[in-house]
Amino acid sequence: MNNISDKAVVSPKAKIGSNVSIGPFTIIEEGVTINDGASIQSNVIVHKGTTISSGVRIFHSAIIGGEPQDLKFSGEETTLEIGENTVVREFATISRGTSARGKTVIGKSNYIMNYVHIPHDSIIGNNIILSNSINMGGHVIVDDWAIIGGMVGIHQFVHIGAHCFIAFSSRVTQDVPPYVLAGGSPLNYKGLNIVGLKRRGFNDEQLRNIKNTYNIIYGSEYNISDALKYVKDAMPKTEEVNNIITFIEQSERGIIRK
Repeated sequence: MNNISDKAVVSPKAKIGSNVSIGPFTIIEEGVTINDGASIQSNVIVHKGTTISSGVRIFHSAIIGGEPQDLKFSGEETTLEIGENTVVREFATISRGTSARGKTVIGKSNYIMNYVHIPHDSIIGNNIILSNSINMGGHVIVDDWAIIGGMVGIHQFVHIGAHCFIAFSSRVTQDVPPYVLAGGSPLNYKGLNIVGLKRRGFNDEQLRNIKNTYNIIYGSEYNISDALKYVKDAMPKTEEVNNIITFIEQSERGIIRK
């Protein structure tokens, strides 16, 4: 049974699942899909083209699926997808896509805190924590299990790797490889995200391989291309090592330095 306030404005052309809660003064536009068990508090606006998966919780005054803040946007039909059990806290804003990618995608079980802005065409993975007042440019990719500290600014087209941790109030203008701890100004490599990796069950051998790989990549005697060649020759071809190699080889903005 749904719990929809009589003070909410819900388009008859929206698709609403079962056991959905919608608070007062919230607006649900046509073309919105809200799946079973989702909870949307008061004063939220959910714009057309948005799909909210089961178990999602959206708090007071968030703006979901708004028009992209992109001068190239010309009203094309685009979408926003929010995955199961993701939490969106107060005053967060998430834009739908543009013709460049056609959609913005938020994965499962993420925690998106107050005043976070996720812009058009971004891809946010699963189990990610975005702390208060993070602001991103468009087309950002954040891989699974990343944690980003409060008041971080992220340049458009940046790729942030899995299991990394970015310190409070950082400015991210280059790609951040997986498994690392990054901080400082300019943002640089500080070591491994040891605490996070251990919490997620990485064993000593995995941690050793990751650390040895980054010791090569960030060793002062190597440039990036030479370091990657050495890694491929010297390191075991484990999943973690291959992930690092692939990430760096595919980086378009270049990776942060030590």
